[in-house]
Amino acid sequence: MSTLPASREAIARLIPHQGAMCLLDRVEACDAEGILCSSATHSDAANPLRRDGMLPAICGAEYALQAMALHGALTQGAPQGRGFVAALSGVEIGTDRLDDVVGELAVAATAMARESRGFIYRFTIDGDGRRLLGGRATVVLA
Repeated sequence: MSTLPASREAIARLIPHQGAMCLLDRVEACDAEGILCSSATHSDAANPLRRDGMLPAICGAEYALQAMALHGALTQGAPQGRGFVAALSGVEIGTDRLDDVVGELAVAATAMARESRGFIYRFTIDGDGRRLLGGRATVVLA
């Protein structure tokens, strides 16, 4: 496995999301099974996912999807190509919004199945000492 990216810019070189849409700040841990990232972009007033002055909790799924793409890039040793969400399932939302969460978000993704054309991950988003969002995502690669 390659060296963990140390900045948002390094992360953006490995995933399809660029500029302000690269939502992850750091990789805290990564192994063959999963990844743990952190981010404070949820509190940024310029976050591109904000609507009507707030960041809805379901937007945490995008944070998780980026963590999944980053995990794929780090475990394969090459930037992750574009993918499309085929399904979100078992999603549990523990808050209405993310922008009022104090401190960083902990974004975890654990691979359940990975193949050449797609993957399935279990994900969680934690912050403020509580579970904010969790579920499973199926992604088909372009």
